[in-house]
Amino acid sequence: MTTSRIIYSNTDGSVAVIIPAESVELALKDVPAGLTYEIVTTDDVPSDRYFRGAWVMGDCCIEHDLGKCRDIGHDKRRVQRAEEFKPFDEIIAKQIPGANAVAAEAARQEIRDRYSDVQDAIDAAADPDSIKAALDVTP
Repeated sequence: MTTSRIIYSNTDGSVAVIIPAESVELALKDVPAGLTYEIVTTDDVPSDRYFRGAWVMGDCCIEHDLGKCRDIGHDKRRVQRAEEFKPFDEIIAKQIPGANAVAAEAARQEIRDRYSDVQDAIDAAADPDSIKAALDVTP
């Protein structure tokens, strides 16, 4: 098994990684014509795929586009927040008898406040790890 990888930037700016089945030389045929590529080791390809959509080609290897990492982080933040809203949204929307709509709205505001802080932390993050840490929200 080879420990080499072929990486190249797609025309949309995303990074493709080819894992050669036999040899790097044989796998080079899979690189689209006209695109530049690099042959790297497995250590040069990030093992953490959390921000895979933010990978870009650097001078010789894969780097993270911080703006794209922030966008991914905000998308994940919105999904997390929506999941926490769900039980309270039903109480508010369905006007469930016996359910305390005032308490449900107070809980929703607490969630909004917590995720506002997460949004600020993502916007201020200096690296992908800081964005990931900001998303580790415990109610």
